[in-house]
Amino acid sequence: MKHRLIVAIGLATFSITPSLARDPAFVSPDQSHAFQILPTPPAPDAETTKAELAELHRIEARRTEAEVARAKFDDENENIFLFRDVLGDKFTKENLPVTAAFAARVRGDEGVNTDVAKAGFHRVRPYNFDKTLHPVCKTKAKDDSYPSGHATSGYLLALTLIDMVPEKRDAILARAEDYGHNRLVCGVHYPTDVPASKLLAYTIHAIMEVSPEYQKELAAAKAELRQALELDAQAAN
Repeated sequence: MKHRLIVAIGLATFSITPSLARDPAFVSPDQSHAFQILPTPPAPDAETTKAELAELHRIEARRTEAEVARAKFDDENENIFLFRDVLGDKFTKENLPVTAAFAARVRGDEGVNTDVAKAGFHRVRPYNFDKTLHPVCKTKAKDDSYPSGHATSGYLLALTLIDMVPEKRDAILARAEDYGHNRLVCGVHYPTDVPASKLLAYTIHAIMEVSPEYQKELAAAKAELRQALELDAQAAN
């Protein structure tokens, strides 16, 4: 009996922490402490949650077809090339293979780190809690709303891109804010999920910055990107 209980506990632990089976590229969950540093999200019966659901209903009632299309685009494009509207038509995976590979490794660390917090907080998705909401993006049954993985990716990739093209900092950050807000337009996250994602992304990036491997890969991607965009190689140093 005791043996079966130990096995069951082990299987349960494995099932709620799938990211721990993946090797991080630059930042491990033991470094970011995602579950420890994020504030606990509002309880389902809290007044804050009621206000958040009301806000989601307001967004749903006012969202236009263009806003829905943009939110769906962002839902389906969780990669650094979501910033193409900031950096122009040359900013593509095909033109920038080194940058694409580097950004994919950065983005991979989002899941490695957010999954720990998602499993720990176990927040029910708003559309699963309030069945009168009508999400327009991909949905899931899993209770993992807090923090938002997409929003964390958006902010993390934005900070990485700023390391390469600091001249575009304000426009990149504005696009990251828009990307996070589109999780609300989608109807798949609560408003408080997004700032938690931003906090975690900034934390992960700060740890990345001191990684020699990150700096090495950043230098190669930065050189490729600035050459492709015809930017001064020395201006960002």
